Amino acid sequence: MGSEKKKEPFSWKQTWQINKRIYRLCSRAKPGFFAGRFAVQVLEVLSPYVTLYCSAQFLNELTAARRREALLWWVLLILGLTAVMGVAGSLLRRLDESANGMKSFWLNWIYGQKALDMDFSKADDARYSDQLVQILQTSNFSGHGIPNFTYQLPRLTGAFFKVLGGIALSASLFTLPVEPRAQGLPMLKVGLVLAVGGILGVLVLSPMLADKSIRAWNAAAEAGRSGNRFFSFYGYQLYAEEKRAMDVRIYRQDLYGQEVDSVNNSWTGDGIFVKLNRGVLGITHGVTQVLSQMMMGFVYLYVCLKAWYGAFGVGSVTQYVGALLSLANGLSELLSIGAEIRGNTVFLKQVLDYLDIPNEMYQGSLTVEKRSDRQYEVEFRDVSFRYPGSEEYALRHVSMKFRVGEKLAVVGQNGSGKTTFIKLLCRLYDPTEGEILLNDIDIRKYDYREYMSVFSVVFQDFQLLDAPLGQNIAASLRYDEDRVLACMEKAGLKEWYQTKAVRGLETRLYQHQDAEEGILVSGGEEQKLAIARSLYRDAAFLVLDEPTAALDPMSEYEVYTRLNDIVEDKTAIYISHRLSSCRFCDEIAVFHQGQVIEKGSHEGLLARGGKYAELWNAQAQYYV
Repeated sequence: MGSEKKKEPFSWKQTWQINKRIYRLCSRAKPGFFAGRFAVQVLEVLSPYVTLYCSAQFLNELTAARRREALLWWVLLILGLTAVMGVAGSLLRRLDESANGMKSFWLNWIYGQKALDMDFSKADDARYSDQLVQILQTSNFSGHGIPNFTYQLPRLTGAFFKVLGGIALSASLFTLPVEPRAQGLPMLKVGLVLAVGGILGVLVLSPMLADKSIRAWNAAAEAGRSGNRFFSFYGYQLYAEEKRAMDVRIYRQDLYGQEVDSVNNSWTGDGIFVKLNRGVLGITHGVTQVLSQMMMGFVYLYVCLKAWYGAFGVGSVTQYVGALLSLANGLSELLSIGAEIRGNTVFLKQVLDYLDIPNEMYQGSLTVEKRSDRQYEVEFRDVSFRYPGSEEYALRHVSMKFRVGEKLAVVGQNGSGKTTFIKLLCRLYDPTEGEILLNDIDIRKYDYREYMSVFSVVFQDFQLLDAPLGQNIAASLRYDEDRVLACMEKAGLKEWYQTKAVRGLETRLYQHQDAEEGILVSGGEEQKLAIARSLYRDAAFLVLDEPTAALDPMSEYEVYTRLNDIVEDKTAIYISHRLSSCRFCDEIAVFHQGQVIEKGSHEGLLARGGKYAELWNAQAQYYV
């Protein structure tokens, strides 16, 4: 279930290995993303150095020989380089902003691909989904994880080039001789010691202070993530979700939400982050600023002393002061960003732990035979199943065959194993014991996705898209219009389409993306649309989980009287609590406590007087 959260940062070797993996992951997801960010950083860092050097030479010439040709040359060079770097910088920044604006898309795609490729047994497990929720919550409230990585790595590159530029422009400061009268002057030595000491002090203490801040922030991450969850729901979702609007008003849940948010918000006056800003974060930031100002003073002192004693001209004072300060800041940034990257590695490891969740289901390799006659036979052979982490069996010793073209109803009380049966049939889970066969071959040997293509399913909690009608039914941007219309007619949507679909198949369902063009759809209409979508897939097996639960009695009767037209030559399996629907099926399987205890026709099961008859009579009494 992922690594236990470390209180201490990873070692530098571990930091390198984890960040290298994340870099490769991001580069595969978005090739060229870092190249553009690196280019922007390098240009922004080196541009001031170019201007600084040229300006220093211009001032030296202006205060010394004052040659017109030389002054004109430096002016033109400064203007030309400034223009070129300005245009290049503007272009690179625009490209970088565009790439950075799409970052959330490809980051979500990384997580989405993992969720899609993950074994359903784990995608269906709240423990694994909570791993992703925690990663996203951490990123949302503090930026830690991949967002921080994509921000800090280019800054690290910029800091590195800032150091190189500072060294290049300041190296001659220490080699240029002063006037003979000043050689050996103690004040110069004191100035050098103070300047070097100030730089070293910043280099040593700033990263230490930054590391202390990072540790304090990371330690508060859990509280921040938890507080952000409360705020996201009680401060936003509670009021923004239209399905909650009535309950919020009737029960004044807004007042409750305000109370809950005030107690759990990490950013209030008594929250942990306000305390951190008043305490360790505020203190370390203040000390860092004091150290920086002291270092600047020492650098100015030493450079001015050397200029005073004739080592170089006035213009070079600006060059050396600027270069030394940039060098010191660059080194400080290099170490501080390194400490931040090391601290962020704790959260990157959580990302990798999620992405490294192993798949345990065998994917298979056999090709499912594409049969135009739909002659597929599925057999459950002594199948038992228990969910991961559970000691109780959800199914025990289930054995049955589906005859081609058969309409089978699966009935039973809640918790009897009906939905589990369907999940195993569609291979969302594999049996704990026994085997499931397709045309006498264990379904685990078939290519996983090919096997699933044999089934069309309308789940009880199906989801339609906020998209045009035709695309919803075809689940594709391109579709066969005549086929879509035929499937809608079979599902009983012909009249609805003629009266409500004002833009035909381009009519957008729902109003989240387009409040003016989108149309609202009732629960019953949604269910019929889901049935139409399952028919468009045209798979050999049609599985309907409570296909008429949201329909009124007349619509339900319409669906079942047209059942043969809907199913055609498909093998159909129904899960239903309304036993009246079972009368339209060829065979009924009655589940109880994870076992198939009865199987037969409606009339035969009623005559037997068993569990089915008990359930039928319990419902029928309300219709008499």
